[in-house]
Amino acid sequence: MIVFVAFSWTDFAITVCKQMNNSLSEESGEHGAECIPAKRICTGEPRGQRAEGNALSTASTETIEGSNIDVSVIMPVYNASCWLDECLEAVLNQDFTCTMELSVFDDASTDSSKSIIEDWRDRFEKRGIAMVISGHDSDKPKGVGFAKNQAVAQSTGRYLCFQDADDVMMSERVRLQYETSILNPNSIVGCQVRRVPEGSTERYTRWINSLRPEQLLTQIFTSHGPTVVMPTWFCSRDWFQQVGPFDEGGKGVPEDLLLFYQCVRQGGRVLRVDQCLLVYRYHQHAATHSVLEGTIWNLRVDFLQERVLSQWDSFTIWNAGKQGRKLYRSLSPANQKKVKAFCDVDENKIKKGFYTYEDSKERPKPKIPVSHFKDSCPPYIVCVKLDMTEGVLEQNLQSLQLTEGVDYYHFN
Repeated sequence: MIVFVAFSWTDFAITVCKQMNNSLSEESGEHGAECIPAKRICTGEPRGQRAEGNALSTASTETIEGSNIDVSVIMPVYNASCWLDECLEAVLNQDFTCTMELSVFDDASTDSSKSIIEDWRDRFEKRGIAMVISGHDSDKPKGVGFAKNQAVAQSTGRYLCFQDADDVMMSERVRLQYETSILNPNSIVGCQVRRVPEGSTERYTRWINSLRPEQLLTQIFTSHGPTVVMPTWFCSRDWFQQVGPFDEGGKGVPEDLLLFYQCVRQGGRVLRVDQCLLVYRYHQHAATHSVLEGTIWNLRVDFLQERVLSQWDSFTIWNAGKQGRKLYRSLSPANQKKVKAFCDVDENKIKKGFYTYEDSKERPKPKIPVSHFKDSCPPYIVCVKLDMTEGVLEQNLQSLQLTEGVDYYHFN
């Protein structure tokens, strides 16, 4: 639930200053998720000029000694020539009035990406936005994780705004996410997106944009991945250095998911500005397509066992079909023993009465009861795909008066 509190600008400014002075030196200790309405912090101050005595200016040197950059836009690039002009134009036209730089690392592009980026340097500098550009000319790219880490390492901003070269940020993106992140330094801040081409990944896009605040943490085990997608991430440099860097395993490694899990492990918050701040492009050359489904599955199962199943003495798998049985088989032997039943709505599965784990080395082979969901007991791991049952699954869960994140977690 979002709570809006009315207070004066003076009170707000005092709150901002206190929050910055305290949170940059201490961990908040909170573990939560929230969709945040935007609040205005940087106003009336030209980019590149800082008023003497300004609280934000004072705090800006606490993280990077000698740096006066508030936000570094972090952009890895690999063969992005067809998208770069639109992407860079959007970065250039941000309405953010504090200091900003663009840090680009080219991961051995073979197209004209490097020259296009250099062509924009004068325009950025005339707007008071520094450009830090580097890269390498190896025979092959070293991967998205490596390129992101290099772009972060060469940047100096106190806050990091991650931007993919094939996406387009709205003019207010940096400002609104900065204003949220500055009050929540131990967090990843995302935003809503508009997917192009229109209609591509429709279910996924709806999920990204419609998650309730609490679901930004409860639905981190689903196959959709991070509940705030990587191209929308914004965070403090301090927090990134605490949970990072990105995995540099290269092609096939979900570096964003791994860092997201690490953020959660360390008690970080997951927030979303409830406004569309990014045009999120879908195309066949996106790096995400190189990650195998099996890789993601194994990471999700391991994280589920670590974060949830380790806390439960027993549980029910909601779905006696293919996905539910696959989850059961993927669990550690200790967690398999915690599965007291499968539940379902399919009468044919229920009539069988049980599921036999034929590949088990145990004798006799484990036989797990199968029952109707109304006759089963929580807690549940739900292995039914979201948004695929025309609301029937959600109605069934609601009929049992269950609380997500306590009585059940979605896995598919």
